[in-house]
Amino acid sequence: MKIDLALEELHRSENDLAHELLQVSERHKVDHEIYHLGRDLARWSQRHVREIADVGKNYGLDLDPEPEDEAGLAERLREKGAELIGRRGNPALLLLRDLREIYMKASGVSVDWELLAQAAQGIKHTDLLDVTKRCHPDTLRQMRWANAKLKESATQILVT
Repeated sequence: MKIDLALEELHRSENDLAHELLQVSERHKVDHEIYHLGRDLARWSQRHVREIADVGKNYGLDLDPEPEDEAGLAERLREKGAELIGRRGNPALLLLRDLREIYMKASGVSVDWELLAQAAQGIKHTDLLDVTKRCHPDTLRQMRWANAKLKESATQILVT
């Protein structure tokens, strides 16, 4: 079985999604919705990281149950923000880029959850299936939020 590989990838991807949500919320903190909702959505992915680490034990994995926190985030955010703003001086375009990145990462995470759910059903591992049923709907909501914000913002940003 290769479920351990899928769990490792999902663990990494959820951590990455949480990190991206935190970065975007920090970069756009003047927009209260982006800031507060971004942080809430990041906490969902952080919870998923813990759940994946927990169920991963059943598959011989020793995944870090603690999601990447904000300790090192500030430094990376300064570097990434300077890089992005240096390339694109317009904060509105940066917001579109950031929302697109969240949507793309959440889409990848969603596919990973779906793959694990299918495998769990196939081998009748209810512990893994239960985790996918708890976590995958959150990821779908993260995707829908990013997509809705893109649709809401794109016309005004791109035509003005």
